[in-house]
Amino acid sequence: MNILKFITAGSVDDGKSTLIGRLLYDSKAVSHDILHTLERQSRNKPDGELDLSLLTDGLRAEREQGITIDVAYKYFNTPRRKFIIADAPGHVQYTRNMVTGASNADLAIILIDARHGVVEQTHRHSLIASLMGIPHLVVAVNKMDLVGYDEQTFYRIAADYQKLAQKLDLQEVLFVPISAYVGDNVVERSQNMTWYEGPTLLAHLETVELSHDLPEDEARFQVQYVIRPRTDDLHDYRGYAGTIRSGFFKKGDRVRVLPGGIETTLKAIEVHQQEVEEAYAPQPVVLHLEDDIDISRGDSIVRLEDAQPAVSQDLDLEICWMSERPLQVGDRYLLRHNAATVKAIVKEIRHRTDVHTFVQQPAEGLALNDIAQVRLRTAQPLVFDAYKKNRATGGLILINENTFDTVAAGMLH
Repeated sequence: MNILKFITAGSVDDGKSTLIGRLLYDSKAVSHDILHTLERQSRNKPDGELDLSLLTDGLRAEREQGITIDVAYKYFNTPRRKFIIADAPGHVQYTRNMVTGASNADLAIILIDARHGVVEQTHRHSLIASLMGIPHLVVAVNKMDLVGYDEQTFYRIAADYQKLAQKLDLQEVLFVPISAYVGDNVVERSQNMTWYEGPTLLAHLETVELSHDLPEDEARFQVQYVIRPRTDDLHDYRGYAGTIRSGFFKKGDRVRVLPGGIETTLKAIEVHQQEVEEAYAPQPVVLHLEDDIDISRGDSIVRLEDAQPAVSQDLDLEICWMSERPLQVGDRYLLRHNAATVKAIVKEIRHRTDVHTFVQQPAEGLALNDIAQVRLRTAQPLVFDAYKKNRATGGLILINENTFDTVAAGMLH
């Protein structure tokens, strides 16, 4: 059974938490004890209806305010597929949380309130979905019950969003009219919108074709730990533990160690302390090399016959700025690229992207939630691929050197 990881996003009160609650409830993925708690907490509602948003709004502050603050993760499955859901907050100040949830998503559901249409957060979340390389997008026009299930309202919003999608080069977009509160077209087909002939939301989630394959011609391994027991039994043992980020390795492969560039042969591969002939992404493995080479945490091992990654100290990337403290040219940060951590300085802010028009504008600095292209210079060379080619090796985060807080997520060019 395969796994679909998807994220829900949208503006405040568009109904993201209610939608996820409806998916869980109508697909019978809510246990009896949780359902009992939900019924007890919903007793004070005037209409007596279950407040399905409580299934995802777990923090007390969220329940008191009726908003989502943190990214809420939920897990459920149907006979056809397993699902991991990330419910991203809608408030502008929590856009950084949406970036976190989108980093590993296969599909994004962007909710639009049928009464309000496309708004600023729709633009911002769509831009992030585009930058993060999410391959599948569903635009769920919610609260159709509040506009009388009007067909023209749905198609007007779909047309407005299609213009936005063309600007962002979003290729695969499905539009679904729903009411998360009532349940129309979420799990069960709506009897109120017979004019809609497409799939229900769950039917699409169950059947959308996903390609989890990472580039096979880009074998990438990054060292997380050098194993040297130095015991009597394992006196000569030297293994390099880490995760295969993409592609595959076979025993006997000629490989290159980067950034140094030294070439050697892959002598052995261990998986769960057992030697194997080959291993594939995203397996954790221990690699053994024919030659004794000075290798440290963060170094990369790639196959000679594959496409080679970039090795550079000058990095061009798109970033989403996630700190309330502005970014300025000359600021210094720690850059974390999977297992590699290096010091970096901001050399240039090339442009900032206007989230309304997607026009690239000059900028002196970046404020919270700004999306921009910048150039960094690192203290040591970084081994990477362009994010659009390889999400596993093309992403990074910037960290405040003093507080160790994450201040930006970046996608390398």
